[in-house]
Order: sequence, then C-alpha cells, then structure tokens
Amino acid sequence: MRYYYGLVVALGLAATAQAADLTIKMNMVDEKGVGAEVGQVVVSESPYGLVFTPSLKGLPAGLHGFHVHENPSCEPKEKDGKMTAALAAGGHYDPAGTKKHGEPWGDGHLGDLPALYVDAEGNAMNPVLAPRLKMDDLKGRSLMIHAGGDNHADHPQPLGGGGARVVCGVSQ
Repeated sequence: MRYYYGLVVALGLAATAQAADLTIKMNMVDEKGVGAEVGQVVVSESPYGLVFTPSLKGLPAGLHGFHVHENPSCEPKEKDGKMTAALAAGGHYDPAGTKKHGEPWGDGHLGDLPALYVDAEGNAMNPVLAPRLKMDDLKGRSLMIHAGGDNHADHPQPLGGGGARVVCGVSQ
C-alpha cells in the first residue's frame, strides 16, 4: 500500500512538472510609455489549449479585447505623427498570414483570445481558453488588453472594435 501511494504521488508530480506555467507581468500603457504594474496573467497548458488566468486589479469594468501581439514590446511608437500606446507590440500574432480577426477557435489570427471580463471593482480573475495556442507560440510576444470589448470580427470596426491598448505585458 505504501508503494502504491508513493507511485501515485510520483506520477502526480511528474504530470505537474511536464509543463511549467508562464507568468506575464502586466502594466498600464499609454502614449508616454509603460506605467504601473496591475498584476499578472499566468499561462498554463491543458489538453484543450492554453489557459490564461489573470490576476489583475485597477482596470475599467466590462469586457476588453485580449490578444497575443507579435512583438515582445509594450513601448509606444509613432503612427501618423502621434505617439500611440504599446504600438511597438505590433499587430495580433498571425503566423499564418490570415490578415483576419476572428474567434479564438476559428481561422483568424492565432493571437485572438476570448474577451477578458473585468468586474465592477476593477478586478479580472476569470480564466480564458485559447484552444489553438501552444506555449512556444508565446515566446517573444506580448499580451495586450484593449480599452473596449471585442466582437471577434472586422465589422463594423477593424480588429473587433477593442480600441486603444491600455494594458500590456511581455512574454519571455
């Protein structure tokens, strides 16, 4: 019996150790640069894809666009003569070149995630599932939260209508 218990514990530890979680620190961003830290998002692998578990505080309540962006930067960049928050992160991660915003389970950008929910107190704690992503897809990328919601379409507004980039973190 003792051997059996030890074997069960060892197998459980081996299963846990097979894939390390990734913790991404998240900061407010604006046209001046990277601001205060607002928490973190822990990314873990599951049989169904990657699970993004936020632990964030101080955000505007409601639904927010949530995406993996192509570059590992949260710095502002100039566009049309104006500095734009976190523009150095580039666009949504789209290695297949679909040039299409869509559902996380669909055929658009690989970096399109389910919308992030922020409660009335400004906290985001609900995990989201990205069924098409693998942990290797996150290396050298950024994770972005937009000011508005995301309808997972390019109509009536491009990129789901999420608007400005307000929170960003870099995946190492």
